[in-house]
Amino acid sequence: MSTIRKEDFVQSVADAFQFISYYHPTDYITALTEAYKKEESPAAKDAMAQILINSRMCAEGHRPICQDTGIAIVFIKAGMDARWETDTTIEEMVNEGVRQAYTDPDNTLRFSVLDDPAGKRANTKDNTPAVTHVQLVPGDTVEVEVAAKGGGSENKSKFAMLLPNDDVVEWVLSQVPVMGAGWCPPGILSLGIGGTPEKAMLMAKWGMMEPINMQELKARGPSNHAEELRLELYEKVNALGIGAQGLGGLTTVLDVKVTDYPTHAASKPVALLPNCAATRHAHFVLDGSGPATLEPPSLDHWPELTLDFSTSRPLNLDTVTPEEVASLKAGDRVLLSGKLLTGRDAAHKRLVDMMEAGEPLPVDFKNRFIYYVGPVDPVRDEVVGPAGPTTSSRMDPYTAAMLEKAGLLGMVGKSERGPKATEAIKQNGAAYFIAVGGAAYLVAKAIRSAKVLAFPELGMEAIYEFEVKDMPVTCAVDATGNSLHKTGPAEWRQKIGKIPVVAA
Repeated sequence: MSTIRKEDFVQSVADAFQFISYYHPTDYITALTEAYKKEESPAAKDAMAQILINSRMCAEGHRPICQDTGIAIVFIKAGMDARWETDTTIEEMVNEGVRQAYTDPDNTLRFSVLDDPAGKRANTKDNTPAVTHVQLVPGDTVEVEVAAKGGGSENKSKFAMLLPNDDVVEWVLSQVPVMGAGWCPPGILSLGIGGTPEKAMLMAKWGMMEPINMQELKARGPSNHAEELRLELYEKVNALGIGAQGLGGLTTVLDVKVTDYPTHAASKPVALLPNCAATRHAHFVLDGSGPATLEPPSLDHWPELTLDFSTSRPLNLDTVTPEEVASLKAGDRVLLSGKLLTGRDAAHKRLVDMMEAGEPLPVDFKNRFIYYVGPVDPVRDEVVGPAGPTTSSRMDPYTAAMLEKAGLLGMVGKSERGPKATEAIKQNGAAYFIAVGGAAYLVAKAIRSAKVLAFPELGMEAIYEFEVKDMPVTCAVDATGNSLHKTGPAEWRQKIGKIPVVAA
């Protein structure tokens, strides 16, 4: 009988969350590298290159792959013969491990968890509590799987109670296009089919942490219906042409997972969860001999890549004019330099509330650009920690007011904009740019200084002013309202040409 000590368990959880913050699973890197080699869309290939370069930088520098270091999720299979040496619950030990990991001064992670979610939404300041699932199994060891799931991908989760004869493939193909690019493809789609609603969602969450093995499955062929579904969905989802970051291309998913469970004769629960380009998870087993040790991967798994900015157009944010912005076209690659404001959900709501109340704004936004970001706190000699873009559509309700009343000229974020925001961009002669989601550390290297200008109490959601130098972005919506997230996937879907459009 093994004895699992509290300090060993807590240390193992803390070490694992630090580990996954800067090491991609190597199966993901291998699969993405192969997809990069085969990609024919220049925009998608460039996005994949940035993700791969960022990943190698994080593996070398031990800093987060993505600024959204996620909500902590822990799956535990506890052997019924194991003895616990602890004065707290398993959930409390998990939370202590998460607290230690996220507040580690050598690699500070971002605190994204808010208490009172339907009320004040106050940050818990240490990313606790985690979401913990415990299962009792035979044996005397404790098996643990940890994952850090970002809001961009979690927000795109889908669930439906289908009728028994409804087609799962048809439903998935109706959902993926409306998910947009906020989940930062290329990644993994995981389905849970059967059981009850909560069982289906839980199976989908389990499945997304399985090894990427689609190419092996294609080589050997399916052995059951779940594997047949995996193959069919892999081909058909990629045929949608959504591509990396939603820019259009050959690869939207690297793998599709399907986990099923018996269900009621009248039911067919189906959950669909995406795992993003910052997929992060690790597995370890405790046997009573001490804390777990996770083996760092060899850098040989990462390709040696460089970025080519020869076709990128420089844009000086300190002198930019509406005429310059109007000259840009969707798809143009741009290097931003100068002073760049930041702000996301909480700051935008405050600003719009102030404008509606006739109050002066704390920052002058006239002819300025704003970056939708919640950066990680800096360590050592950093001016800011990893600072990749957040999902821009969350700012859509505030876009018209920020452009028309505050005088904003440009916005930087990730993924597509909705029709109202796109129309506001067009009506105001503004532009929207995207940085690559999943390349947060790479983006941060373009930031030369950072200072808080307003709302410091919002923490990572405060309004900063960044001084940037050659920050790589792509014009996604130009001043005419042309959207790259519409034209890119449409072009590549036509090129791939395998399946008809499925209505949402």
